[in-house]
Amino acid sequence: MKPIIDVCCGSRMFWFDKQNPKAIFMDNRDFSASLCDGRTLTVKPDVKADFRHIPYDDNSFHLAVFDPPHLIRVGKKSWLAAKYGKLGPDWRDDLKAGFDECLRVLKPYGTLVFKWNETQVKLSEILHIFGVRPLFGHKRGKTHFLVFMKLEAENGK
Repeated sequence: MKPIIDVCCGSRMFWFDKQNPKAIFMDNRDFSASLCDGRTLTVKPDVKADFRHIPYDDNSFHLAVFDPPHLIRVGKKSWLAAKYGKLGPDWRDDLKAGFDECLRVLKPYGTLVFKWNETQVKLSEILHIFGVRPLFGHKRGKTHFLVFMKLEAENGK
């Protein structure tokens, strides 16, 4: 089993090694499309699955990456929707389920890296939904990277 899972890999934009052999890249999409600037966007996960239902056992990974869609209002066929995905009408429940699933598949003391852009939804609202404070993080513009750790006492969460 590989030690890392990226549950919303998309086009693997922030990965330095987009074929990292230690990572399982997962997404619920699998496609290739031309963007308006002539580039091609490719989403080709190793595993096609929904982040709300990660198809791995409890305590499987040392590191989970959770970079879910952050847009609520975006055209269905826009390049933004293709690049970043779109949240559905139950997005609060969906994000909470995804966060909980990431913690479930982490080994005790495993690390969860969460990325969020607050263009449409403030980070404070997301953290309220999760009900867990991050250990630390970094902000650049409207994008946040936060780090969480699964503690043994959290009974699988």
